[in-house]
Amino acid sequence: MDKDIFQGYKGDALDILKKYHTRVWGTAKIETTRGNFEGTVLPRAENDDDKHIVLKIATGYNIGIDIRTIKKMKETGYKKANYKIPEKEFPYTKGLPRVKLFGTGGTIASRLDYRTGAVIPAFSPGELYGAVPELADICNLETEKVFAVFSENMGPKQYIALAKAIGKEIEKGVDGIVIGHGTDTLHHTGAALTFMCQNLPVPVVLVGSQRSSDRPSSDAALNLMHAMKAAGHSDIAEVMVCMFGPTSDEYGLLHKGTRVRKMHSSYRSTFRTIGDTPLARISRKEIVPIKKNYNKRRKDKDVKILPYFSEDVTMLYYYPAMKPDVLDAMIDEGYRGIIFVGTGLGHVNKELYPAIERAQAKGIHMYMTLQTIWGYVHMFVYDTGRDMMARGIIPAGNMLPEVAWVKLSWILGQTDDPAKVKEMMLTPVNDEITLREPYNGYLVYQGGVPEVEEFIKKVHK
Repeated sequence: MDKDIFQGYKGDALDILKKYHTRVWGTAKIETTRGNFEGTVLPRAENDDDKHIVLKIATGYNIGIDIRTIKKMKETGYKKANYKIPEKEFPYTKGLPRVKLFGTGGTIASRLDYRTGAVIPAFSPGELYGAVPELADICNLETEKVFAVFSENMGPKQYIALAKAIGKEIEKGVDGIVIGHGTDTLHHTGAALTFMCQNLPVPVVLVGSQRSSDRPSSDAALNLMHAMKAAGHSDIAEVMVCMFGPTSDEYGLLHKGTRVRKMHSSYRSTFRTIGDTPLARISRKEIVPIKKNYNKRRKDKDVKILPYFSEDVTMLYYYPAMKPDVLDAMIDEGYRGIIFVGTGLGHVNKELYPAIERAQAKGIHMYMTLQTIWGYVHMFVYDTGRDMMARGIIPAGNMLPEVAWVKLSWILGQTDDPAKVKEMMLTPVNDEITLREPYNGYLVYQGGVPEVEEFIKKVHK
């Protein structure tokens, strides 16, 4: 018997599979005390327990079936998984732009083998062409896998390597760059690359997918097409995030790397520009600018690469009744910079004052941002704010907390001079601080309200 037909399964779950002569990648009908299910038996994940069998059902979703509920199981078919995606030579088309795709890990694009249930990753130009043939109508594609890490493991090492790689590709004359990236920390990388890659002559577009390609509702292929179009054909030469606009697949949005945030754990329209409007709306047919002012594409190669980053910066999210020992621990650990994420206009409680004074005495760079997400830090309004400024905390305008963390880390990688650090923190590189937020830069709708319900009937979410 093939040794891997029960891939990953052990203990009770393996006994059940053997009892009913059902193999991994076999299609099965399972009768349980909670209903009947049919689908493909998937390999057991490394950290899953041995009390469940994972089944991919027809909708594309995976479900875990508690083996204690199984009354009967029957294998109805079997096709061993083949992880090799068919390659087709990516055609060169004279006149189309050259786009370089950097992979950082995860699945840039993929297809589902419906016979087996396997999700097959695609990355080489030939594999991508086999998975998303529409790309050949958009650009001449080159690819390079820079890392193989989940987005939560992206950090300074990866930011610096990407910045240097971007500089090299621009020197080679590429027309645009796409970076495939997991969505969880995509906006952190967008901010880091905005500071590290300045005066860009071509677009740099970060893209990911909220839903994997084995699901009918996957956004992977369309996001990739939109990103390639933005990189090859847009005249917006900035670091951007390209993801779905509405939850439907009508169009995508291009967001500035310093003003974007992931706002929902699972919606395809998770990325939103905060305190401003997106740069542009994009579809397979057109790119429609929303903002009038942006860094425009040029024909030269004069990019400024500043690959600096200090790991001695941390972030403190304030909560009521916070004790000073939390801040004291950061001070004792030797952090040189602290981003406070305060309440209201930028506040923390008075119990923290002694610890803040300790941080000030040690020369720690301290900046205030807001939990409210939208709006500006205003520390002159109340005594609390003025007290904190007297103790060395500097208001950071309407900079998003994670952007402030990235920027201070980038700055402390270059200088530790308090005056220079302050000057650099409060001088915008690319709209991380703006003079004002537009009237339509803050829109939060609430279901159940009559006017909102009426609005929802007329437009897509």
